[in-house]
Formats: sequence, structure tokens, C-alpha cells
Amino acid sequence: MSKYTVKQIARAAGVSVRTLHHYHEIGLLVPRHIGANGYRYYGEAEALRLQQILLYRDFGMPLSEVRALLDAPDFSPIAALERHKARLEAEAKRLPKLIRTLDRTIENLKGDRPMKIEALYKAFPPEKQAAYEAELASQGPEMAARLRQAKAHNAAKSEAQMASDMAELRAVETALAANMAAGLPADAAENTPLVARHRAWVSAMWGRECSPEAHVGLAQLYESSPDFQSRYEAISEGFTAYMCAAIRANSPQSPA
Repeated sequence: MSKYTVKQIARAAGVSVRTLHHYHEIGLLVPRHIGANGYRYYGEAEALRLQQILLYRDFGMPLSEVRALLDAPDFSPIAALERHKARLEAEAKRLPKLIRTLDRTIENLKGDRPMKIEALYKAFPPEKQAAYEAELASQGPEMAARLRQAKAHNAAKSEAQMASDMAELRAVETALAANMAAGLPADAAENTPLVARHRAWVSAMWGRECSPEAHVGLAQLYESSPDFQSRYEAISEGFTAYMCAAIRANSPQSPA
């Protein structure tokens, strides 16, 4: 039976020893046994469980949910791996389209090749948009009402108006990215009017005011969504975190 020290399994998995210690402390990955010298030792079952943990973490699942899933009485490692494989295969089919869309967006931002408004969203199929809407709607009935109003509001816009809206978004994002490149911190005063413009843009898209709290909620969605991350990282490496931090730091607090 194979036996691995904590350093060996950490090196093989590409994680830190401290991470494995933390997983042990919270009961997520318990070593097969602990030697008299205090060393942690892992077997094949623990190595497989660590793979499952890392796969679910790669999908953005919180550790508490990963533990609940892996410890469920009906959990099947084979079925879980088959689900992972199917999801990765679906992503592999979608990623080339996403990359083409990002290439076109970059060309558009550089002014090399104009881009029709519809082309911005070719990589995001209806089911993806539905998932984003469901995630936002889960924040409560007020957000769900905003989404319904936004869909009706934008359906009535002309192509020229939508193009104008997207031009404003590009201008805001480009200015924020320039501030990041210049070394300005996310909470810099220079970003405050840009964050205000971004919130105004969201309001224009929703057809009603986007409150500071709702704006911060959108930032959380941007950070948690691989699709939004890909879009923002195409503008500039590290831009996702910078933009979301700017939104949180520069959004005025609503009166109590």
C-alpha cells in the first residue's frame, strides 16, 4: 500500500503543506495516520480525495460545500469524475468560441476592427445568461424584479443606442485599466468618477437605478464568474480584481 508524507503529496498536487494542514484541521482531508513523530501520512484514498477537492475548488465551490458533498453517504468517486469529465469536455468545446470573441473584442478596443454589438456575446450561450440571471435573482425579489425590468428595457432599445451604451462601457473600463497600469490603487480618488459612470451604465442597462449595494453585488458576480474573469483579464492582467476592488472602495454608502 502506497504511503505519502505531507511534503510528498503537497509537491505532487501542487499545493502548500500549510494547505494540507488546514484541510486536516477542518476535517476535509484527514491523513491515513499520524506517526509517533507527528508526521502526517496519506494513502491512495486520501490522494484521490485530494484530487476531488482540487477539482471542486477549481469550479469555485466553497470548502464547506466540498466537504458536505464528499462526505455524503451516496457520494461516488467514479460518478463524480464522470461529471467532471463531461463538464470539462463541454468547456473545451466552448473555449475556442470564447477565445475568438475575446480576440475580436481586443481588436475592437484597439480600434483595429469594429465589432457589432451582438458579437460581444457570441461566447455566452442563452443557458449561461440564464445562469447569471438566476444567480443574481437568488439575491432576493428586488434583484429578480430588476432583471425582468432590464430585459424589457433593453429589448426596446435600438441597435444604435446599444452601441452607444457599449462604447461608454469600453471607455470606463479602458480608463480604469489605464489607472491600474499607472500604479494607482483601486481606492484612488481618480477611480471614483469612473465607478460612478460604471454604476450609471448599469442603471441604464437595467432601466432603473443600480444602488451601491447592488453594484457591489455585481462585483462579486464578476469575481466569481470564469466568463467575466476571462473578459476582464483580456483587457489587462489583474483587471478583474482591480475593477471589483475599485467598485467596492469607491461606491458611496447608501443612507441608513
